[in-house]
Amino acid sequence: MRASPLPWPVNGKGSLKSCDPADTLGFRDKRAAKDKLAADIAALSDLQDVLSAGAQFGVLVVFQGTDAAGKDSAIKHVMSGLNPQGVSVHSFKQPTDEEVRHDYLWRAAVALPERGRVGIFNRSYYEDVIVVRVHPELLAPEFAKQATKALWTRRFRQINEFERTLVENNIVVLKFYFNLSKREQAKRLLARLKEPSKHWKFSAQDIIQRKRWSKYKSVYEETLNATSTPWAPWYVIPADHKRIAHLAIADVLVRRLRALRLAYPKLPAEMRGTLRAWMRQLRKEA
Repeated sequence: MRASPLPWPVNGKGSLKSCDPADTLGFRDKRAAKDKLAADIAALSDLQDVLSAGAQFGVLVVFQGTDAAGKDSAIKHVMSGLNPQGVSVHSFKQPTDEEVRHDYLWRAAVALPERGRVGIFNRSYYEDVIVVRVHPELLAPEFAKQATKALWTRRFRQINEFERTLVENNIVVLKFYFNLSKREQAKRLLARLKEPSKHWKFSAQDIIQRKRWSKYKSVYEETLNATSTPWAPWYVIPADHKRIAHLAIADVLVRRLRALRLAYPKLPAEMRGTLRAWMRQLRKEA
């Protein structure tokens, strides 16, 4: 079994056709997958505690994917063991008037996690090289007439530099693309229509955007190839089976956090004697 997907190639030559949305990563037994996920959720809880105490690193988790790909579900399940006090979640939808007046990275920059915290972007600044490529009419007026390859190449460079700056300042950038099949998306959208309690999740735009499925896939592939870097690689998550998607994401998070060799802060030598004195005093009072 290989619980973790390999990082997307950083040589710009990856292909989504080689990535199976229904890949089970070798897990044929539901119990084994459930146990693996539970173990990693527990490990994430422990790692977050050390991350928070040390405040040496921050973690930015980026989720990108089509509607109904499972981003909300992943946040709910994979992050279920984390202390909410140390986590922030931001969903980036259509920019506000204020956000449009700034550069496209501004609204992401002000939402970044500080060191010691985990920040989750449910969609992100990548919308400004994906959605607006499919719908150039959504670009700010000053850029609408410049919607050429040169604009996207420039933005890819800017994003790579932005992420490199974050990593060089101890903000770990972990990017996940939810690779969902068109057939599975249809099933999930249909389930929303059948279940009254899920009607609020449905939008007519979900159906309209399906007509541009091939265009979106092409744009995603180009984006992955242009922005998967040694300092911030993409991970393509097989998203047709939610449990598999969850355990794949959890596995990457655990491995990447363990690689940081996090440690609790150590007390200065002069404080240790004081600490022992306080312990003796409290034992008498306990």
